[in-house]
Amino acid sequence: MFHSFFPRPKLFFTSAALWSLLCIVVWYTIGPQMGAAIGLPPLPAGEKPPIGLAFFFTTDNLWFYIYFTVFVLVFGTAWKLIERHHRWSNWSIWGSAFIVFIAYFAVQISVAVNNWRGPFWDLIQKAMSKEPGVTTGLLYEYQLRFLEIGVLSIVLNVITAFFTNHYVFRWRQAMNDYYLSKWDRLRHIEGASQRIQEDTMRFANILEGLGVTLINSVMTLVVFLPLLFRMSDNIGDLPIIGAVPHALFWLAIGWSLFGTGLLALAGIKLPGLQFRNQRVEAAFRKELVYGEDNADRADPVTVGELFGNVRRNYFRMYWHYLYFNVARYTYGQLDAIFLTTILIPTFVAGKLTMGLWQQVATAFGQVSDSFQYLVSYWSTIIELLSIHKRLKAFEAAIDGEPLPEIDQRYLEREAEGGELAADKPY
Repeated sequence: MFHSFFPRPKLFFTSAALWSLLCIVVWYTIGPQMGAAIGLPPLPAGEKPPIGLAFFFTTDNLWFYIYFTVFVLVFGTAWKLIERHHRWSNWSIWGSAFIVFIAYFAVQISVAVNNWRGPFWDLIQKAMSKEPGVTTGLLYEYQLRFLEIGVLSIVLNVITAFFTNHYVFRWRQAMNDYYLSKWDRLRHIEGASQRIQEDTMRFANILEGLGVTLINSVMTLVVFLPLLFRMSDNIGDLPIIGAVPHALFWLAIGWSLFGTGLLALAGIKLPGLQFRNQRVEAAFRKELVYGEDNADRADPVTVGELFGNVRRNYFRMYWHYLYFNVARYTYGQLDAIFLTTILIPTFVAGKLTMGLWQQVATAFGQVSDSFQYLVSYWSTIIELLSIHKRLKAFEAAIDGEPLPEIDQRYLEREAEGGELAADKPY
């Protein structure tokens, strides 16, 4: 799955993670001084960033674009020298770097919107209170600044969708070519054709969504956590707990980790059930396909037993999804009122304006949603894990390793003449 597209995937991803960590540490320690040395210092402390497109051309943002490009070129060039003959290295190295950059830029668009949101809603509050100095022309000007950001967001979304579609299809093609080159070792595995045609497609498509979202979540944390840390200075005492330094920062992390742990615990059995579900569905479908060309196959007894396995597995899944959904929807409802409840003493104390509240809510929501990655996409992750299990059987056959137990039972059934034994359920 990964070896076909990425050069030495374990080493590649490990080195990419360590290199990224180094880049982040350097950026937040000596990065500002490095930028100032080349004439691109950060904004002075206390100065508000510009609104609209001008935000993306501030000195610190221009410095980041240069910084990111240099570090990517160093990392990518090193890997191109290490694996110069890998067929898909250009897509896997440079394509991945481009996806990381556009994910970061998408987060910067969210920051730009949040910068706009504060002063705009403060103006709305003043207008509703009939305070002097608020004109229709000023409000329209802010709407134009928002439209600038919106147009940029549209362009970025179109580019992102177009590029990631091509990127993911190349990954699917790499898997497809690799598995077909080993077809003589794979053809005996149950549903081999389906695994190459459908599972590689689904694996690539799901990774497109989950991978880009994961990168966005990480980038969101890198950008919004410092903002939330600073905004916590405006928050008063918390209910029951009282005064807590940088309260929003710690609450966002704690609440999100609690939800992630809760959902992971409640859904621990679901990946295996999804995997088994794909297997029983494939066995039922395959017998029907055989019955199209062979009158001796797909008899009522056999297909009845096969569909009985489908039925049992679905009913088992429904039960496990019952308590998983109880946990998921309960947490979702509590999450909807969590921040507002926590900030009630701050509202009563009058420490938040409308604009600041909008910025705090957005920053908290961005951080919370990023930490709740597993909560939001757990069902999709379960599907991906089940597909991964099926494709791992391919790789076991290629490497000459023992097949998973469920595949071994399938081969035993085939050796017994294709009859589904009652003591060998899927």
